[in-house]
Amino acid sequence: MTDLERQLIEKSQQGDIESFELLIKEYQKLAFNIAYRMLGNTEDAADATQDAMIKVYKSINSFKGNSSFSTWLYRIVTNTCLDELRKRKKDKTLSYDRGIETEEGTLEREIPDTRNIPEEAVERKEQLQDLVEAINRLPEQHKTVIVLRDIKGFSYEQIAEILDCSQGTIKSRISRARMALKENMQKNTELYKNRYVKI
Repeated sequence: MTDLERQLIEKSQQGDIESFELLIKEYQKLAFNIAYRMLGNTEDAADATQDAMIKVYKSINSFKGNSSFSTWLYRIVTNTCLDELRKRKKDKTLSYDRGIETEEGTLEREIPDTRNIPEEAVERKEQLQDLVEAINRLPEQHKTVIVLRDIKGFSYEQIAEILDCSQGTIKSRISRARMALKENMQKNTELYKNRYVKI
């Protein structure tokens, strides 16, 4: 934690709103991205991020510095999103209105006009769309660790702090989540093939 961040935290705890706004400024984009990956659309992500920031402001006096401020903040964001996902539990499918970011760019949910795109690129777009849909079908616990680890790149230690459990538990959850994701991808492939099987 930098001296500036420590000062901003102390002033925020004293009710200084300007200091609080400066404090959370650098974390808001990633907070929104986490919410977006978990909830699947910009409107819900914006609402969840705003709700989380209000919670951060109201509970900032409880921050004792036992973990980094960013980890504490992302824990609140993640829990806010999990609360929203639980409210949606009756819905069988959560849809992504865009894609998920990868090192190579943004993973789009919708495949664009592919008439002038090389066959390999079309196949890759289809595979990436299948990946989004497979992540979409994961239980909330699995989806959360996939988002935090494989999409946003948090370390095992950070995820353990965010989700308030041991690193061993996190590693186990990630292993099970990746296995479930692989099974979902295989099911997608089988369904795709079966579309073209003549009966």
